[in-house]
Amino acid sequence: MTIGVLKEPSEESRVSFLPETVTALTKKGITVIVESGAGEKAFHNDEEYVSSGAAIKSRAEIIQSSDILVAIHPFPEAAKASSKVIIGVYQPLFNVSVMQQWAKQGITTFSLDMLPRTTRAQSMDVLSSQANIAGYKAVLLAANSYGRYFPMFMTAAGSIAPAKLLILGAGVAGLQAIATARRLGAVVEVFDTRPAVKEEVMSLGAKFIEVEGAADASKAGGYAVEQSADYQQRQQQRIAESIAKSDIVITTAQIPGKKAPILITEEMLQRMRVGSVIIDLAAATGGNTPVTKNDQTVLYKGIHIIGNSNLAASMPSDASKLYGKNLLNFLQLIIDKEGNLNLNMNDDLVKGCCITFNGEVVHERVNQLTS
Repeated sequence: MTIGVLKEPSEESRVSFLPETVTALTKKGITVIVESGAGEKAFHNDEEYVSSGAAIKSRAEIIQSSDILVAIHPFPEAAKASSKVIIGVYQPLFNVSVMQQWAKQGITTFSLDMLPRTTRAQSMDVLSSQANIAGYKAVLLAANSYGRYFPMFMTAAGSIAPAKLLILGAGVAGLQAIATARRLGAVVEVFDTRPAVKEEVMSLGAKFIEVEGAADASKAGGYAVEQSADYQQRQQQRIAESIAKSDIVITTAQIPGKKAPILITEEMLQRMRVGSVIIDLAAATGGNTPVTKNDQTVLYKGIHIIGNSNLAASMPSDASKLYGKNLLNFLQLIIDKEGNLNLNMNDDLVKGCCITFNGEVVHERVNQLTS
């Protein structure tokens, strides 16, 4: 069994495996080959990979000779990877045409962002491990961009009121953002459609904004669901009330396979004071404001709206370490003790994130988008 680690696109600083994960694989008798320079942006050079038991090869050699290719993002040379297994985070609900193409080429694709959100899958949950970093960095980015203090200060020259921070979405990123913002001394309010997260939010020292009548998300596998028009109207009214008095807003709301919901309207933006900051973590799927642009900072009537869906990459070493551990745990489901590929499609986790197999798109939700 040979696993090939590809270098990511220039805008990505993470890598699928750090040298420490390579060591764990080689101890199991698995051959690991790494593209030259793959780990440099995560602060690990080729010599460290060689010391961990890997061989450094060219991209073409890796694609040709690997049984499994690991790459966080889709890569253009996938056409040359016929009959191989590719594992990464491919957003198949948005990249349906790519998945169809890979299926025709006979590629077996596993997209880890489609793993069922179950207890058993927690050790492989790349969305959570990366969202945790994103929530942390979102607050630090906001603090750096905001032109005032976060904590309350009482000085001989007068008192400074603490920053008021609103977080829309109390998933992994939102909860980490709460914890980080509270450490920095901000007053935090949180909105989420799931009443079940209220206790977690309050335990971190934030106020939970409740809106009655949310759609039941208990059967959505841990993902958000669309809400009724009536609920959305009441939701926007409550959010508008909080935004008008907020200095910083962090938005995290996304629905798999759909455009991110607009939670902050232009009318709401106009009620925010000049100098306020919005960090939009849903920018890659359209953003939670109508003026968000991914990977850009938009200045809208004195308000900085920062669109960034890849904040985890701003901490490349730790992000790669956690991602690699998630990936290693997943590999244990598809590689047997002898180091051979063993795809058990009766396993709910293997089946749940398998997108293409035996020349077909096999994931039910992705298939629905092809018809």
